[in-house]
Amino acid sequence: MQRLRKAIFPVAGLGTRFLPATKAIPKEMLPIVDKPLIQYAVEEARAAGIEEFIFVSGRGKTALEDHFDFATELNDTLRRRNKQAEFELANSMIVSPGEVVCVRQQEPKGLGHAVWCARHLVGDEPVAVLLPDDLVLAETPCLQQMAAAHRDVGGNVIAVMNVAPEHTARYGVLDPGGESGRLVEVKGLVEKPKPAEAPSTLAVIGRYILEPRVFAMLDRHDIGAGGEIQLTDALAKLIGGAPFHGYRFEGERFDCGDKAGFLEANIAFALRHPQLGEAARAILGKYQAAESAAKTGRAAKTAAQR
Repeated sequence: MQRLRKAIFPVAGLGTRFLPATKAIPKEMLPIVDKPLIQYAVEEARAAGIEEFIFVSGRGKTALEDHFDFATELNDTLRRRNKQAEFELANSMIVSPGEVVCVRQQEPKGLGHAVWCARHLVGDEPVAVLLPDDLVLAETPCLQQMAAAHRDVGGNVIAVMNVAPEHTARYGVLDPGGESGRLVEVKGLVEKPKPAEAPSTLAVIGRYILEPRVFAMLDRHDIGAGGEIQLTDALAKLIGGAPFHGYRFEGERFDCGDKAGFLEANIAFALRHPQLGEAARAILGKYQAAESAAKTGRAAKTAAQR
């Protein structure tokens, strides 16, 4: 079994759900507390042993590359001002020359198409795919958990979680087979099924470890749900040819492609932050008390009007 060394980050989206914030800033650069989303994804990949980081990007996304490069003027200023802690923070995410590679997805044709755009950079070896919008808070990073499972079972391993039945139309959904610990055999995959047609409530989130055969399936450019080339459809064609498992990861997943999910992630990560956790709890307590007092006041006013 080949070692997992490469990861694809599909980051070409326009981030329209976050306008106007994303008019000039890639959505992957929006911060969760004090780090942009893309940094969390790259750090997670690093923890899993990834050595090559492939950004499938688009126009106006050069800030993503710049974030993982040296900022000479900033570094010089921090040195002159003797701000060593800030200097170390600014350079903590730097990767070695040649480890970050960018390829363009010239048209928005879906996640499957974005992954296909990286085919020549992956070659004949397994590859991880991480969607930065899906942020997982866990003691052991999600992809690191999956990589350990992949070393045991090989084949394809995808992160899964149970969702509310009414939400199956938002995800790729498993037709599950037998289970062993956190691993679930994948008998089938359906992209965004209606609740009445979903084979289960076990949904795929944005973490994958895939065998290179997936590129042969994506080469067909089959059109799926939403008129796009869906990664789930290509994965469904791999079932039966090699081991294929869903992995029930340990941790909490936040959908940062949604404003409410993004807000929740900021709160959750702030509460766990070593320097800001206490302040975050105090701030939340303050607003919770204010909201409780306001609610009591509204109830009293309503009672007096009766």
